Amino acid sequence: MIARGNAGAGRGSKFHISRLRLPPAVTRLSTLTPTPHPRRTGLPPWRRGLAGTLAALMLVPGWSAPAAAQVRLPALGESASQDLSVGAERRLGDQIMREARRDPAYYDDPVLLEYLHSIWNPLVAAARKIGHIDPDTDHLFAWESFLVKDRSVNAFALPGGFVGAHLGLIAVATTRDQLAAVMAHELSHVTQRHIARGIAPQQQASMVALATLLLGIIAASRTNNADVANAAIMGGQGAAIQSQLNFSRDMEREADRIGYGVLGAAGFAPAGQSAMFDKMEIANRLNDSGGFPYLRTHPLTVDRIAEARNRTLLGDNRPSDPTLHHTLMQMRARVLMDDSVTALRRLGGATSSPVLADRVAALYGGALAASLTRDHARAERQVALALQLAAGSTPREPAAERVLRLLQAQVLLAAEDAGAALQVLDTLQPAPTERPPLLLRAQAALALQRGAPEAAAAPLRRSTESLQTWLAEQPQDATAWELLAATSDALGLKLRAMRAGAEARAVLGDLTGAIDRLRVAQAQARGPGGQDFIEASVIDARLRQVTAQRRHLTLEMRGEGHRPGPGEEPQH
Repeated sequence: MIARGNAGAGRGSKFHISRLRLPPAVTRLSTLTPTPHPRRTGLPPWRRGLAGTLAALMLVPGWSAPAAAQVRLPALGESASQDLSVGAERRLGDQIMREARRDPAYYDDPVLLEYLHSIWNPLVAAARKIGHIDPDTDHLFAWESFLVKDRSVNAFALPGGFVGAHLGLIAVATTRDQLAAVMAHELSHVTQRHIARGIAPQQQASMVALATLLLGIIAASRTNNADVANAAIMGGQGAAIQSQLNFSRDMEREADRIGYGVLGAAGFAPAGQSAMFDKMEIANRLNDSGGFPYLRTHPLTVDRIAEARNRTLLGDNRPSDPTLHHTLMQMRARVLMDDSVTALRRLGGATSSPVLADRVAALYGGALAASLTRDHARAERQVALALQLAAGSTPREPAAERVLRLLQAQVLLAAEDAGAALQVLDTLQPAPTERPPLLLRAQAALALQRGAPEAAAAPLRRSTESLQTWLAEQPQDATAWELLAATSDALGLKLRAMRAGAEARAVLGDLTGAIDRLRVAQAQARGPGGQDFIEASVIDARLRQVTAQRRHLTLEMRGEGHRPGPGEEPQH
């Protein structure tokens, strides 16, 4: 949810967008919880560069394209095209994500990410069905959700349709609907183009501040009184800042209201919104004094709770019960958000709760923690017991039992029993679109190949084919590209392995590394041993594409313009 610095939260507020340290201009328009004052937050050079890019963008009218004529009634966010075109916003988001994907806080846990997508995708489909997503943004925006390894209860939206969720948010949400409520709110920031719409008020505020500065100089020259000039300057700056704060609060209320509608349309319980606000109030209580509401970028949490409860009372107010599947994902997030040895050793797998779901979740967390601390025997015992308890639950939850099987395979793989891990994965019979078993199977096949090359030949071929099929539909999956490079190399497919490695670097934004790998592969393809003509042709084509992409990005960073994308008018 959108936030800027929270002046009323107290000087000791420690909430921040994430360890990604995104640009201040973006974090002010994208977060769930208040961020520290910009002067208190040290930004690495690349993040200061991103902030400068956005700041420059706000001051250059030529960056925007004229809005296309609309026959239908416009959506709330369409006026933003006058200040920042859809294509320009997507390029800005891509620039941020290229840097973010290389940050250690950007977290790719296949199991948790699959669960997040199972919530995010229905919300996007509902927003599309309702009409909140117009054809231009539908085609050009990424509509991608990702994880951030951070303990704070937070989520944020970025330009171009990217939404991040902290592990701490998943860990505190007790139901699927509560997590969906936050994601629906962030999605509404994207569909209503709040980041783009925030540019005009910031431009106006800058003009007000500049005008008052000039008035202060004139007043000082005529009266020879510096106090008059200072009063004019400070008054103008205060008015400019207050205007931005008011606009941010209005966007927060709008995202709450629209997100509530998307939440119900996607099949989630709307009561999850007010329940999540209750949890936010508890999480922020130690850092929020509740004072100075007029200095806040967000409405007071108590006000948002009241508004959410009013909507719930007037609509569907039936709360949903926690599922075992969500409870397991909640526990997984708790373990992974703090994987220090001290924290892991506190998770012994025991609980005093008589509730079956709590006992299974405790065993799940204990097994995962034991595996990470290399206590493999305890991990295997606890995951087996969790599976036994889950099988006896009424009603049974196949999704929860599948997650437990995935953990069992992960535990066996960590214990270097790749053959047993493959046997567990065989019981799942995964579809080609299921990412966690696909990646685990490839890892197990590679581990088996190191100990028993002959036995691993068939699993390696199967994994390589499955990864190729997956990447044909999901070419932005860097982890899958890296595994394809490893399995191809193990099978002796050197050109394919080098190309897959190059694709992984390109996805992570390292275009120079991708070009270097493609050139090495190209040289080998032209050598005596390069007999794979199809792969060689693909390498030649990709080398031209990636080289052109790097040249285009270089020109764009230098401010020498860009070529308009699909659905985008030429910019002047």
